[in-house]
Amino acid sequence: MKSLITLLLIFSAQFSSLAQGTDFVILKRGAKQKSQIRFYPGETITYKSTKIDYFVTDVIKSIDQNYIYLSENILSPESITEIDIRDKDRRNGTLRALNVLTLGAGVILLGAESINSIYHGNEFSVSSGVGLASGIILGTGIAMLPIRYKTFKNTGRNKIQLIQMRME
Repeated sequence: MKSLITLLLIFSAQFSSLAQGTDFVILKRGAKQKSQIRFYPGETITYKSTKIDYFVTDVIKSIDQNYIYLSENILSPESITEIDIRDKDRRNGTLRALNVLTLGAGVILLGAESINSIYHGNEFSVSSGVGLASGIILGTGIAMLPIRYKTFKNTGRNKIQLIQMRME
């Protein structure tokens, strides 16, 4: 009976530690949760503010109701004009994977045709249809390289919110 009570106390202590809230900065593009990006204390953030016209990278130390405390600066959400989200936005990972897939398919098609021609005809040649198809696939992959979500601009429907989740 004592071991059961001890085990119950250990699990309740673990669940209460999981119930502790955390603060975070949320970037919202709309009402959908897919378009939300969160920055937690301890993470680096690259931003451009109204006072500084270039991007600055800093570490978030803590978050208050009205301010973001960084290691080198204190900001309000209204003073931030842009935030660099290249590494943070998960949609960029999907675009990067699609890019690699397209470029890889073009290279594999071209390589398979050239190896096949060497094996069957003892000479290197690529048929015009396969060359055209692999060229189109490679061109599509190269054209898709610059398509990424780069910055979050704090204008219009886009909002920066400070969320404090405290369990007391």
